[in-house]
Amino acid sequence: MENNNEINQKIAKNLIYYRKAAGLTQAELAEKINYSDKSVSKWESGNGVPDVYTLVQLAELFGVTVNAFLDEDTPLQAKRKTAGLHLLVMLLTCGIVWLVAVCFFVAFHLLKPQGDWWLAYVYACVLTSVVVLVYGSIWKYRFVNFVATSCLIWLSLVATFLTARTISINLGNDYDGVWSVFLVGVPLQILEVLWVFFRSLFRKNKRREAEIQKSLEPLTTEHEE
Repeated sequence: MENNNEINQKIAKNLIYYRKAAGLTQAELAEKINYSDKSVSKWESGNGVPDVYTLVQLAELFGVTVNAFLDEDTPLQAKRKTAGLHLLVMLLTCGIVWLVAVCFFVAFHLLKPQGDWWLAYVYACVLTSVVVLVYGSIWKYRFVNFVATSCLIWLSLVATFLTARTISINLGNDYDGVWSVFLVGVPLQILEVLWVFFRSLFRKNKRREAEIQKSLEPLTTEHEE
């Protein structure tokens, strides 16, 4: 009995690890393998295990072997290493963006010290948010995506404002009305929040439909027989 419990806990720990590494919720995983999220929750709590066919299906989904679910050393530490590697890649890419910005500023400042080359750092902020958004999308970090998109909206408006202000000053024009560019950010931010809300609602509805379809399968089979 104790041996069975140990196996259950190993499978539960590894299933949680691979599911989270894939960026899936319990409901999303359940939908992919045509099970209910309650079944996935039961497996991950160690109160049951998937059958052999389902384990094979899970292994194919995560790109691992079935034995990986029985490996005692598939670690939380590996998960931290993966997250740490993602952070390192993101920081290195952002570092390259800022290196280019610094080189641009220094080169043009030496050529023409009177120029407004400090704007290179403003646009580096914009590009940094783009980098974070791209990596967040690749690795399915939804909260990171939301924050990065918000930063991209407002930093782009800041860059637009400062650029327009600088050009107006250089041309000797009035720039008092340039601040109105920030009004564009309000509907954009609202649209982003609505997009996140409705996307989440759509996923919930899709999961419910999958669960209903799953529950109707035995009835359909009986009717065919």
